[in-house]
Amino acid sequence: MIQAIAFYMFAVLLIAAGTLTIMSRNPVHSVLWLIVSFFNAAGLMVLVGAEFIAMLLVIVYVGAVAVLFLFVVMMLNIDFAELRAGFMKNFPLGIAIALVLLAELILGIGAYGAGVLELGTPDGSAAPLLGRSNIENIGALLYSDYLFLFEAAGLILLVAMVGAIVLTHRERATAHRGHQDIGKQNRRRPEDATVNTRPEVGKGVQL
Repeated sequence: MIQAIAFYMFAVLLIAAGTLTIMSRNPVHSVLWLIVSFFNAAGLMVLVGAEFIAMLLVIVYVGAVAVLFLFVVMMLNIDFAELRAGFMKNFPLGIAIALVLLAELILGIGAYGAGVLELGTPDGSAAPLLGRSNIENIGALLYSDYLFLFEAAGLILLVAMVGAIVLTHRERATAHRGHQDIGKQNRRRPEDATVNTRPEVGKGVQL
């Protein structure tokens, strides 16, 4: 009973948050509603026993992707009039794509209801650790059968990160604004410090 109530609650909130993500005029509000939809989708994944996907939704999508979207939207100077004009320009294409997706959903649900499609149900025989959670089984597969592929993926991500740092790093031959020389600051004498003076009118400042 509690699982059914939780399912309908998460499902309704997910649909509502997704709708508000599309319908909100403020991009910041859209990103916030997107975060709410991610959390509710994670709740649905926990209900079906896929806690690994739920943690991915919370850690990766909410903690990284959605927050990155939020910072980009808040830092950029977005012209809302131009944004709405682009929305109206692409509105017919969006409606066409939505109708195609709706037709595919209706066709799939109708085929499943007629008994043409049969969804496979795993019996758990392929799991390396019987009676354990899917996180433990995924970890057992990653560090046994797919160890070299997992290490190769980590190496590729490391090379991509180092490449991005090298491409964006710029060496400056001279000190630039905002640069601090700690050694020079420690060697400074009291007589070298800046002194506030009040020169008379027309006298100027003595250097």
